[in-house]
Amino acid sequence: MSAASTPAQEGAQIETRVVANQWQLIWWKFRKHRLAMIAGGVTIFLYVVALFAEIFAPYSAGAYSAAHTFIPPQRLKLIQQTDAGARFYPHVNGFQVKVDPESYKRTYVLDESIAYPVGLFVRGEAYQLWGLFTLDLHLIGAAQFGDPVYLLGTDRLGRDVLSRTIFGTRVSMSVGLVGVGLSLLLGVILGGVSGYYGGIIDNLIQRTIEILRSLPTIPLWMGLSAAIPLTWPPTRVYFAITVLLSLIGWTTLAREVRGRFLSLKTEDFVIAARLDGVRELQIIVRHMAPSMTSHIIASVTLAIPGMILAETALSFLGIGLRPPVVSWGVLLQEAQNVRSIATAPWLLFPGFAVVTAVLAMNFLGDGLRDAADPYQA
Repeated sequence: MSAASTPAQEGAQIETRVVANQWQLIWWKFRKHRLAMIAGGVTIFLYVVALFAEIFAPYSAGAYSAAHTFIPPQRLKLIQQTDAGARFYPHVNGFQVKVDPESYKRTYVLDESIAYPVGLFVRGEAYQLWGLFTLDLHLIGAAQFGDPVYLLGTDRLGRDVLSRTIFGTRVSMSVGLVGVGLSLLLGVILGGVSGYYGGIIDNLIQRTIEILRSLPTIPLWMGLSAAIPLTWPPTRVYFAITVLLSLIGWTTLAREVRGRFLSLKTEDFVIAARLDGVRELQIIVRHMAPSMTSHIIASVTLAIPGMILAETALSFLGIGLRPPVVSWGVLLQEAQNVRSIATAPWLLFPGFAVVTAVLAMNFLGDGLRDAADPYQA
């Protein structure tokens, strides 16, 4: 017989087990969704661009040059051929302007003998970052201040399309985020109250939701947006559009929260909290709502693209945000007719930004929705 083991030896043989919490399970499930991970990276990048738009943009949103209207995108070249051989020299070629003597139409012809150097973290036009810091540093732009470098071309007023699209990212992405935040507040409170109390309150809230969902969305938005006075400043219009989108976008989340609360209000922890004398509003906010946090996050992520598309549609129709506010929808107003598209197809680039943002948010929302139930196979 072997000698009796000591308590220390018995303790060493005890297996260490780690219990994963809900958020760890969600993360383990989410990181297996490669497309959602890529979409999450794209979404984070878009919000970083929105936060530091002044740094990412080569020019300010309102900077223009009357001598450089409808310039086509200049292709960025990394290698320059010289008599001494090839060298690494990021640059764009210049152009010559030719005017048709009959139609007076200006065309730009590439001139490879002219090279404008392009650099990273260059000095350029000064700006106020968040209204706090005065800087003149730009992520990319002309290495020599004043050189005409337009990587995505210019519009009819000679404004840089790339810079305006970057500034439009701030407005369009923030409208979606703020609008969904207000919708989340309305949806969780009204849906929670409806599912928890039931009865007359439930019927009143649900009939209101049914009326709002039965109305055609675009005409309703158009009617509400038309009520915004034209004399309002851009900031007030921005918040008004955000509120309008939120007043209609909360209904779906409210119904989901109501269904969840109907099943939760008979759970043991809710009954225990009620018997313990906890106030009803506190039960809803502190006990029931956190139990569906993961589902709410997934729903909010899927709702943001709808807000972005709604703002883009309203601004494109001219009843949403208006110049001088720069959003993707406002920029797409420049491409409202076939003539503009035929003359300057690069004006559609803000549309590609909309597609990229919407696809990224949808893929991210799908991944979060699947990961919200870690026990699902």
